[in-house]
Amino acid sequence: MGNTDQSARVYLSLGSNIDREHNIRSGLQALVAAFGELAVSPVYESEAVGFAGDAFYNLVVGIDTALSVGELAAVLRDMEKDHGRVRGEKKFSSRTLDIDILTYDDLTGDIDGVQLPRDEILKHAFVLKPLVDLAPDAIHPETGKSYRQLLEKADFAGPALLVVELEA
Repeated sequence: MGNTDQSARVYLSLGSNIDREHNIRSGLQALVAAFGELAVSPVYESEAVGFAGDAFYNLVVGIDTALSVGELAAVLRDMEKDHGRVRGEKKFSSRTLDIDILTYDDLTGDIDGVQLPRDEILKHAFVLKPLVDLAPDAIHPETGKSYRQLLEKADFAGPALLVVELEA
């Protein structure tokens, strides 16, 4: 898929721990409807971080878009809302569908109110591992290291991630 001049390569993280198979599948369908072909990582199951709750399904999706960061963030917020996500809840809480912009090309800093690249890439295996599955040799815009190098050096506490097969 060749990038045109006005198209950015964006990586998104998706997570859900409420009716998670339905919400992840539905979220992917919404992304396909909005952006066309997706690059999709395996789905990982991980324990809730920071609160007692059901385990999450997490994955990373790659899209190409001509939307600005702010426009894209608004589209993703609408998708979350369509899936019953209530904004303003506690930072660590259950989620029907959470879609976050991880990277937007190699932009860094606060862009349209979105902090890029998202700091969770370096904090959580459930973000970095599926990103490595999709783009192992892509370079993290702040560290200058590839995602594969970052994963090799990472020391994530907690239980291992399990790959989950969503039923067809």
